[in-house]
Amino acid sequence: MKQVAGYGQFCPVALAAEVLCTRWTVLVLREMYAGSTRFNELRRGMPLMSPTLLSQRLKDLEKFGVVERVKTAGPGGSEYRLTAAGQDLRSIVMGLGVWGQRWVKTQSSLKNLDPSLLMWDMRRNINPTPMPQRRSVIQFLYPSLAGKQRYWLVIDRGAVDLCLIDPGFEVDLYVVAELRAMTAIWMGLTTVRAEVQAGHLKLTGDPNLKRSMQAWLGLSPFAKEKKRIAA
Repeated sequence: MKQVAGYGQFCPVALAAEVLCTRWTVLVLREMYAGSTRFNELRRGMPLMSPTLLSQRLKDLEKFGVVERVKTAGPGGSEYRLTAAGQDLRSIVMGLGVWGQRWVKTQSSLKNLDPSLLMWDMRRNINPTPMPQRRSVIQFLYPSLAGKQRYWLVIDRGAVDLCLIDPGFEVDLYVVAELRAMTAIWMGLTTVRAEVQAGHLKLTGDPNLKRSMQAWLGLSPFAKEKKRIAA
């Protein structure tokens, strides 16, 4: 029997699945909806995806008219932008996130912990509005990790940078946390206050930054969705 590429069906669901249901494709789109347009930015949001596979998925999305590659004058020479077809997929991809937040058990949600990915996600969702109108430097320390333990967020006039080495500025707030607890806060499964009270999170430094941390901390875009099954 001749093997048919894809599902071999004319149903629009099958046709859409042939575009979206290859490994990593939906996550590539998730990163683009979060604002990543450069190849290296996309890689930071998917650190376990190989550069070769990312390149292939971007080519696939270009072929299907979901993404276009545009030459730019800046570093790197090009960036990836969503076409009208790509933008039209936003509600589908975000809908998957809403479903996952509502229905996937908490233990499964917190199974794959990654401090670098967590800090990258927090960095792009930081809300500087409740923060002081000056440069603020927050150091995060995950003492239980065997590898990379320290990260710095530098927020200055609305710009947010994530530093993997000491930026050399005076630290305004020290955050010592268990990675699982910090990830649960980011996902909206618990709160800063609850984890401080439980002893999983320790804050030292600027009282205003400590008090407003829940407000300025960059949470998951799905954090407001409540679980609909027993955790």
